[in-house]
Amino acid sequence: MSEELNTPGYEIPPEMQGQVAITTLDKIYNWGRRSSLWPLMFGLACCGIEMICTAASRFDFARFGMEVMRPSPRQSDVMIVSGTVTKKMIPQIVRLYNQMPEPKYVVAMGACASGGGPFKEGYNVVSGVDKYIPVDVYIPGCPPTPQALLNGLIALQKKIDKQSIKEVRWYQKEPIEAIPIPVLGPDIMDPREYASIREYAQGKLESESSSAAVPAEEAA
Repeated sequence: MSEELNTPGYEIPPEMQGQVAITTLDKIYNWGRRSSLWPLMFGLACCGIEMICTAASRFDFARFGMEVMRPSPRQSDVMIVSGTVTKKMIPQIVRLYNQMPEPKYVVAMGACASGGGPFKEGYNVVSGVDKYIPVDVYIPGCPPTPQALLNGLIALQKKIDKQSIKEVRWYQKEPIEAIPIPVLGPDIMDPREYASIREYAQGKLESESSSAAVPAEEAA
């Protein structure tokens, strides 16, 4: 199709004119998004040190239009989760994600943010931030080098280049629902799993009550 458009004298069929217009808008919008990604400023563990190095003068991710990191989620476009995500921290991460305006993206930097890392299944560690918020790019490493983070940001830009206003969630008619904030109690609880938690608790109570009734009958 692109070769035909460059052919002198070629006329676009009426049924294809809308598609060409949308494709042109996609290129303009995607260029604007990919060239002005402002990261949210926070680091969770040792990966945060490597993220700071990437923002410094030697690697300088301002070359990608990122400039300085933003202290407010309402001024940010990309959340870089850099480090170990604890159960005490995940409610704040989800709250910050909900406060970021669309379009927004998430980068899981390092083994801990991607899947728990060396602390996977620990009593106080979340085994991957993607259990609570959607992740666009995963960067392996413990911790990843600044070059790895730059490679991940380039991968995010390539993903943005392929997006279309007909498919992305922020151009749909349906409202975008906020992600429920996890509740920290004896353990972390996801409100989206309340039904299954209630079902499990009721089943366990019924099994305990039935097992307690059997010895009583035998004693009688």
